[in-house]
Amino acid sequence: MLGSAAQNIIVLCDNIFLSYRSGIEFAAIGIIGVFYLIIASIGYGFSRGGQILIARKYGERNFKGVGYYFQALLIFELAMASVLFLFMQFGSEWFFSLFIKSEEIFRYCIDYIKPRSFGIFFSYIGVSLIALYTGIARTKFIIYDTIILTIVNVFLNYVFIFGAFGIESKGIAGAGIASTIAEIIAFIAFVVYMVYDKENRQFKLLHIHHLKMDWVKQVFKTSSPVVVQSVLGIGSWFIFFSLIENIGARELEISNILRNLYLILSIPCWGLSAGINTMVSNFIGMKKRQAVLPLIFKTAKLDFLITLVITLPFVVFPNFFLTILFGQGDPLLLLEIDPLMPVLLVVLLVFSVGAIYMNGLMGTGYTNIGLQIQVAGTVIYVIYVFYALKMNYWGLGWAWGSEIIYWLFMLIVCIYYLRSRRWFIRGF
Repeated sequence: MLGSAAQNIIVLCDNIFLSYRSGIEFAAIGIIGVFYLIIASIGYGFSRGGQILIARKYGERNFKGVGYYFQALLIFELAMASVLFLFMQFGSEWFFSLFIKSEEIFRYCIDYIKPRSFGIFFSYIGVSLIALYTGIARTKFIIYDTIILTIVNVFLNYVFIFGAFGIESKGIAGAGIASTIAEIIAFIAFVVYMVYDKENRQFKLLHIHHLKMDWVKQVFKTSSPVVVQSVLGIGSWFIFFSLIENIGARELEISNILRNLYLILSIPCWGLSAGINTMVSNFIGMKKRQAVLPLIFKTAKLDFLITLVITLPFVVFPNFFLTILFGQGDPLLLLEIDPLMPVLLVVLLVFSVGAIYMNGLMGTGYTNIGLQIQVAGTVIYVIYVFYALKMNYWGLGWAWGSEIIYWLFMLIVCIYYLRSRRWFIRGF
């Protein structure tokens, strides 16, 4: 859960600290945070494809194959990181000018993304390491590494955003610097652990293998639909927040608070989604296809119950939690958020089941089917939010209802495909 939500945790920390500093910077991090999640999701998507292949080879007890696919994934991630780093450094101003109306929010976005872009290399290598250890079902150190990442990020956010220990206050730019340094330190900790981990030596990870393009092609073939899915999913959020920014800074601030609650409360779902993705692939590798559907159903039921238990207190006592997390002392703002909390509860419950079935489907290896479902869902989502926010503004409650429609659609279609058993008959 923690490994899957690492980028969400970083963005969340940035948001919480900036909410205590400035309303306009808090609004800006809402847009730029979603943008960086899109960038991070590209690397994460490729790692998920690599994770599926690693889990399959591990299920087959082909340990050399695990090492081959890990190295192919690592090289691919580094190449992608280089391309996206150049885009963030030299193309971000042009890109944001297409969507953002407020000059002040625009400048804050640029101030954040420039230092933040240096973390992309460590982020992408980091998700490759997470893919390896998740694929072989040894996730214990991922917990420790994410804790290191979070503690360092919280400390450095305080230092760079507000100014401490002789360092001047840098505001939103400081959040970008803090998050990048935190990723570097977490990466170093993971590499040290990996070098001293005797159990991974059977995979010959540190041996230089003759790289075959077939491995890279297989990683790309399996991963690219997952990447497009991730970009479509979070990219539609970027469109959503851009349309809200065009309505007003107040609406953007409220939606950013809701998004942060969404990030916090969806952490169990992200973790269980990564787990079901690996377990489905592993079970198929062990020739246990008949166990896949019961496994997905039980995981979805577990995720639903966990999400319900952790979300209900936020819905019943929203003022208490909002004040603790974001320091919101504006009673009018709290009054505007209150009626939106039941909507968020429904969103999270539908998401908790839909995401499990979607990732279970992806674990079968038929990522192209998952991509087709995602494209259809995203088209429905974008049409709805464009009409509800641009053509005829219905209010934030109806706008956030788009998430319910999206995940219901995804859930229904994924259940239909899995029950059709075409993936079962055709093999992989």
